[in-house]
Amino acid sequence: MDQQKIDQMRATLSKLEDIKNSQESIIDKINHVITDLFQHPDKELEKAMENAHQKSSDNVDSVRDAIEEYEMKLNKLENQG
Repeated sequence: MDQQKIDQMRATLSKLEDIKNSQESIIDKINHVITDLFQHPDKELEKAMENAHQKSSDNVDSVRDAIEEYEMKLNKLENQG
């Protein structure tokens, strides 16, 4: 088993988790803006926030999928030892 490669993969996995968490935080902030727009409507800003929300959600899904695949590779490597 190549411990250095496993350690590097764990570090990469940690960074991927951080990216996912950051995207989820962005979604939360976008939701706060959308909620604020209920009291002070702005159709253009609402549309922009809806688009940003969708893109951020798609990013979370993509990163989550990448994490799952990478975890499987890491687990396979760890189990070879």
